[in-house]
Amino acid sequence: MPIEAIAALTAMALVAVASAVIGSLGVRVARSTSDFLVASRTVGPTANAGAISGEYLSAASFLGIAGLILRDGVDALWYPVGFTAGYLALVLFVAAPLRRSGAYTVPDFAESRLRSRTLRKICTVFVAVIGWLYLLPQLQGAGLTLTTVTGLPSWVGMVASAVVVVATVVLGGMRSITFVQAFQYWLKLTAMVVPATIAVIFFVSDERTFNREAPPQFPDRTVVDVRTDVVLRVEESVVVGYNGEDVNWEPGRYDVPAGTSLEFAGGAKVPVVLGAPVQDADWLVPYAGEQEGGLLGTYSLIIALFLGTMGLPHVLVRFYTNPDGRAARRTAVIVLGMLGVFYIAVTLVGALSRLYNPQLLVSGDTDAAVLLLPSAVLGSGWAGALLGALVAAGAWAAFLSTSSGLIVSIAGVLSTDVLRSGKVRDFRLAAVVAGAAPLVLSLTVTRLDFSEAVALVFAVAASTFCPLLVLGIWWRGLTDRGAIAGVLVGGVLSAGAVGVALSGQVPDGTLSVLLYRPALVTVPTAFLVMAVVSTLTRRRQPADTEQVMLRMHAPERLGLSRDRLAERLRSTGL
Repeated sequence: MPIEAIAALTAMALVAVASAVIGSLGVRVARSTSDFLVASRTVGPTANAGAISGEYLSAASFLGIAGLILRDGVDALWYPVGFTAGYLALVLFVAAPLRRSGAYTVPDFAESRLRSRTLRKICTVFVAVIGWLYLLPQLQGAGLTLTTVTGLPSWVGMVASAVVVVATVVLGGMRSITFVQAFQYWLKLTAMVVPATIAVIFFVSDERTFNREAPPQFPDRTVVDVRTDVVLRVEESVVVGYNGEDVNWEPGRYDVPAGTSLEFAGGAKVPVVLGAPVQDADWLVPYAGEQEGGLLGTYSLIIALFLGTMGLPHVLVRFYTNPDGRAARRTAVIVLGMLGVFYIAVTLVGALSRLYNPQLLVSGDTDAAVLLLPSAVLGSGWAGALLGALVAAGAWAAFLSTSSGLIVSIAGVLSTDVLRSGKVRDFRLAAVVAGAAPLVLSLTVTRLDFSEAVALVFAVAASTFCPLLVLGIWWRGLTDRGAIAGVLVGGVLSAGAVGVALSGQVPDGTLSVLLYRPALVTVPTAFLVMAVVSTLTRRRQPADTEQVMLRMHAPERLGLSRDRLAERLRSTGL
């Protein structure tokens, strides 16, 4: 096995061991149901911000964004902007009132606000749907990482990551993973900042430039193994070694099936995947490629990313662990700074990968850009192997931390709303189920670009829980019938679009844009349906609406806040 593979495997194993050791600190004090679900609401702003940043920076952030920037250039910058800006909406509209509500899950908030068991059950279903869809790219990212750095089958990485995550959650729940996720954030930040800094130093010393009226070039003789069917666009004539035979490709489009081996001489112009900008200068200009959708797709993406953060169950459950609303708001502000630093480094890595990893533009496997940059910059010696091991460790931490938060949020609602006992034993059983379902799905579904897949999940969250939370917190006129109608309409439309997109049976034209980017239609529709139906059923407003609204918006010093989890546990004798 090559030295790079040995170093990467060792680093990933160390991350798993370190996570288990740090998680054991939480196991010592995780004895009650409250510890497992919300860490007994004792996590301070700084520690919670580290944990939130750790679980939020997923496969889409660590691998997917750099790959999209490598391929699409400035058009892909909306992803890091949207992922970060979503926390502004959280700070302004949700964080503090949600914590003051005393709820401990989104379904619990829905029931406490609108007194509807039916609404609670529907929200439980969508927590599981959103969580499982979000887990899918995490597990597939683990498989891609293991395949890229070691050559082992991708299913090995998927199974290994699922086992490690479920074991961590089963042992210590929320209390345990808080420590682990904070550690993993700093590991991910280091694993991104160090290679970005080294690559920038080499870029400056090489005196390279992106602003050229020409396609990127292969710096040396390069062999590209195509793993999936791709359509390549050639701008200038190039001689290609096609499965061992030299072929002259004239300008045009070429279908390349999976399993093809392409060889290019040093200095040869790089063919790019159809739809991406061909020339370096165009790569710096918005909408220079041939992507369908243009502004329509961009606006829909912005809506999904900006509003979807408010509806992600694994993010929302973190604010339940703060001791009060003020701490929840401070947590969200600190997260903004932590995410901003990370995404600056990701952007640098994605941009520099266009110079140092141009072969990914041919294979279409751009999600591997972060993993391959160290060896492309430093070569195949010890230096490149050690830096590559650090990056592999950071990637592994990204999958583990996000998956841990997702499984805790899913297990929380399954144990309290499906099993309904609230016991630690049932939480552990729910955690196993929460991890097993997406593992089976990840082994059978075709992989999309990680950021593309996560954007679809954000669209579902923005179309369901975002309208419920915003209207439920800020509009006293919301009724249970209006909330049920809005969540169902937005959820069915967005989830249906996700299902079609994952199936790969997407038609061309504007419909294709709306299936991959449904938020532009589904989010306004969900808000409108909630408002109209609530207005028509205004008599169904709960009698204690004014009291609940006051509790969510009054300062904590008035003593009006409640802890519904503690009340429920006392009522069941736990």
